[in-house]
Amino acid sequence: MTDRSYEGVMSRKNEIILKSVGIDYEKFSQGRMAFDYEAMMENAAYSLDEVGEIQRAVGVGNTPLLELKNLTQMARDTAPRGYGARIFVKDEAANPSGSFKARRAAVSVYHAKKNGFTGVLAATSGNYGAAVASQAAMQGLNCIIVQEVYDSKGVGQPEIVEKGRKCEALGAEVVQLTVGPELFYTALLLLEETGYFNASLYTPFGIAGIETLGSEIAGQVQQRCGRPPDAVVVTHAGGGNVTGTARGLIKAGCASTRIIGASVDLTGLHMASDRDFNRKSFTTGHTGFGVPFATWPDRTDVPRNAARPLRYLDRYVLITQGEVFYMTEALAQLEGIERGPAGNTSLAAAVVIAREMKEDEILVVQETEYTGAGKHPSPQLTFAVQSGVEVKLGDPAEDVPGKVIAIPRCPEQLRVREFDLKEAGCSYLRNAVRHFRLDDVSRAEMAFLASDIRWDVGDVRRVLTELGVSCPNL
Repeated sequence: MTDRSYEGVMSRKNEIILKSVGIDYEKFSQGRMAFDYEAMMENAAYSLDEVGEIQRAVGVGNTPLLELKNLTQMARDTAPRGYGARIFVKDEAANPSGSFKARRAAVSVYHAKKNGFTGVLAATSGNYGAAVASQAAMQGLNCIIVQEVYDSKGVGQPEIVEKGRKCEALGAEVVQLTVGPELFYTALLLLEETGYFNASLYTPFGIAGIETLGSEIAGQVQQRCGRPPDAVVVTHAGGGNVTGTARGLIKAGCASTRIIGASVDLTGLHMASDRDFNRKSFTTGHTGFGVPFATWPDRTDVPRNAARPLRYLDRYVLITQGEVFYMTEALAQLEGIERGPAGNTSLAAAVVIAREMKEDEILVVQETEYTGAGKHPSPQLTFAVQSGVEVKLGDPAEDVPGKVIAIPRCPEQLRVREFDLKEAGCSYLRNAVRHFRLDDVSRAEMAFLASDIRWDVGDVRRVLTELGVSCPNL
């Protein structure tokens, strides 16, 4: 009999992952911590052209690029003369499942069917579950979605409940759990029992699927404006959105386009806390994922995360919950476009960033998402009040995650808070030292760390030395 205890399943983690993903990550390993990232992406995934063909066959991608003229004017009205970049949005809600996650799912599910898997499984409480369920239905595969939905009292967050409903509507079996460590355990156990493909968010297949989003932005902006975008704002959670979009832009010749990550600031709330679970109004695109996954990407359900956001981010900004709710209403009432709040995280940041840019510059908001019953601002804010959170009009500076949601009174109150990427790199290095128990490093290991956080090798050596790690001379 197979040991089904938590310890037993975790002891078989690598074996289960190898069978369910089919990638031998050891092929790309280079010693204790380093690995050949580009070789993994090139050899374990599909080319950009192949991904495009896979997605077109199932109606994914080629989503419209919309110019938000009224929101651009709002930014200009609150900016110095001559400033206020043109704001465009890539309307990813036009994908079959209603979000950019369909791009990831299309490649993963295609690969699963191609390799003879009878079903796919994904552990996610977000839009990715609906995307995998949608693609599995198209490909005629079984689908299991494992979700964290409830706190210990059995109370579910409206947005997650809505996503579970959509997964079931698309034919998936949804396994719903309370918050805690059982999510990964349950997913591994089900993968072992079913023999299904692990449609993880963090495989090369998932990242390659988003590269088409970056390349489409490049092509559409070039066609509309005769030039590449100056900056693209990307909602940052687990890092795949940033990584895939940036890689697609680079492959399309937009290496100088600035990549700006944006997350909802949920500082002070613990994502694995039973008490905090229902005191947040955003279940993705927030600092509870954005910061940990930036500072240690390999905290995932695969040995090596293909999402490496610090390799690509030029800037990382934070926005409050209230500001995102404000922008969700502004998008609907000024542009006639109703989209889900979480997808408007990058839009809220973009309106502020546009004020810093000149009028002839181009700023692209990289995604929208579908809206539905539990994803509207109304149920989200009602649930916040029921959970003991104060909701009020006021200065966003008064926002306190889990306690107060302050919705701005006017666009002048919108602003972004900078997250120090240099400090994020330092945190990454501290995590590497702790995780691998490093007493010393080689030149190759220093070079890997430098590439993973976009630092000079000399700066990596300096910080490692300060952390007590023996480093070779350069």
